[in-house]
Amino acid sequence: MRASQQLRYAIYGVFDLAYHGRDRPVPLQEVGSRQGIPARYLEQIFQKLRRAGLVRSKRGPGGGYVLARAAAEVTLADVTVAVQGRLLSTGEGEPGEDDLEWLWDRVEGSLAEALGGQTLADFCREAAARGLERSGSEPASYEI
Repeated sequence: MRASQQLRYAIYGVFDLAYHGRDRPVPLQEVGSRQGIPARYLEQIFQKLRRAGLVRSKRGPGGGYVLARAAAEVTLADVTVAVQGRLLSTGEGEPGEDDLEWLWDRVEGSLAEALGGQTLADFCREAAARGLERSGSEPASYEI
């Protein structure tokens, strides 16, 4: 199985909000710059995430996106369904053509279990343990 580019960007985007956002709205240009994703493409992806209730937006100065739920409550399954509509797409066959449809339901169930057990908070902890620098983690210094 392959993750689509859109799904990969969605995961990178919500991870970025969780890891760098610190409950402040993060502009998509900032996310795109850190993650190497065009901001215009992120706008389309984040509209899907917003409709799914995973992120909220704030307009105007100081605006951007924040997670709508705690990072510990957002799973990879949530992000996948928000972007793709379901966890697994097997294509469309003729009705009654696939006598093994139950097999795909079982595969999707296993995928749901695996992805549902991975939260943004898990990834943030691992990123910190791996020494990934956080944006804004250093106090501002001033020289006169």
